This record gives sequence, structure tokens and C-alpha cells, in this order.
Amino acid sequence: MHVQIALFDGFDPLDVIGPYEVLHAGGTATRGAVSVELASAEGPREVTSGTGGLALRATAALDPERADVIVVPGASGRVGAPGEAPQEEAGTGDDPGQEASVPELLGRTLTTGLPALLRQAMDEPEVTVATVCGGSLVLAMAGLLEHRYATTHHLGLDLLDAAGAHAVHARVVDDGDLISGAGVTSGLDLALYLLERETGPRIAHSVEELFAHDRRGTVWRARGPVPAAL
Repeated sequence: MHVQIALFDGFDPLDVIGPYEVLHAGGTATRGAVSVELASAEGPREVTSGTGGLALRATAALDPERADVIVVPGASGRVGAPGEAPQEEAGTGDDPGQEASVPELLGRTLTTGLPALLRQAMDEPEVTVATVCGGSLVLAMAGLLEHRYATTHHLGLDLLDAAGAHAVHARVVDDGDLISGAGVTSGLDLALYLLERETGPRIAHSVEELFAHDRRGTVWRARGPVPAAL
């Protein structure tokens, strides 16, 4: 299983590093059956996150023909309404003194080559697209989540619904070739679930033990009877 994690300007570092470490450890546990790399739509380059100017290097071009799984992170930036104090350091917005908001950073991906590559990936039945936090909103804004079950950060669930998706309030949602995680730290759970689904529970459990992280909640899938109101 070869995994590419898609970097874009303004990405959230934890959405990337959490899954990367889990999947890299999965590669060790499987003796190389799992591999992971950082990629961007533009090819190898330094990509600046939305957190204090921290940058990571994409070492490859995002390529749905090479990847078995593509992980899309969310963005890191101002969450509050305009005029409120930014939650990170300033400087990623158009105004040097004003940090860009998360919706602005996610929206900017629509002007890049990322949406077309994600559409190609979602049209390929052999490729799984996974998202962390606001990564599902990138797909939603590109018109790729209509009638699909997905989750995102709790602040963005209404946006998923507005884009025609079926928003689910769950930690991880498995919709076949689309797997989504909720808030930032759910990237750990999502990556562990990918390991379990693709390589088996013993591999996932060994990585869980390594990182001393117990997954939370039940992975939601559209199976079984619809529950009555509780």
C-alpha cells in the first residue's frame, strides 16, 4: 500500500505528521508493505503550513496512478470571525498583519491543480481518498462529495451538508473508497484504521502500542439497521 499525503499552502501540520508517523511505522511493521511520502500537486517543493510559517518538503508529485491511498489534510489558520485575534502567528493572509482564515486557505486550493487530481483519484476504483479535519471540505468545495458520507471538524459539518454530502458526527467515517476523520487529532485514528483495514488488526495494534495511543469511538459505516432515537 503506497500512500501519498497531499500538501498545499496553509496545510495543518498535525493533520500531516500524525498520519505520516503512523503509516511510516506501519511500513516498518509490515517489512515494507506500506510506504508513505509527502506530495503536492505542483511536484517536489517546500510547502508552507498555516502554523507559524512551518514548512515541510513534498518529495513527489501527487499522482493517483502511483498511489493506493491519497490523504488530504485540512488547513491551519484563523478560526474566529474577522476582527478577532488570530490563534496563530500572523502573516499567512493577503494582509501581512492579518492571518488567513481556515476557509480562505481551503478555498485557495480550488485555484490549484489539486481538485483535478482528487477527482481523478475518486474516479479510480483502486484508489482510496482519505481526509483529515478540513480535508473533506476541500473535496466538498470541489464538488466531489455529493451524496457521500463524510465527517470533518465539528465547525464544518454544516458546510458538508450544504455541499450535498451526508455529514456524520463521528471520529472516523468509512464510505468505501472515501475515509474521513473529524478534528485534527483524528488523523492518528484514521491512519491506524487504514492500517487495520488494509494490513490487518495485528499490524494496527502494534503501531497503537508503539505510539501509546488508543483509538476513540466506533468507525461509522452505512451498514446495519437505522437506530431509533435515543
